[in-house]
Amino acid sequence: MKKLMRLFRKEEGQSLVEYALIIALVSVALIVGLGALSTEIRNAFTDIVTAL
Repeated sequence: MKKLMRLFRKEEGQSLVEYALIIALVSVALIVGLGALSTEIRNAFTDIVTAL
């Protein structure tokens, strides 16, 4: 029973899960942000190409 309790008390894997969740949330935010700004980004590149 003591071994089982020690297994549940270990917190080593929690930080990995937390980092994975943070990376997933940042990725979703970037995808949504770039999707919302896609026309402005496209226009900026078009202006650059036209200027060249």
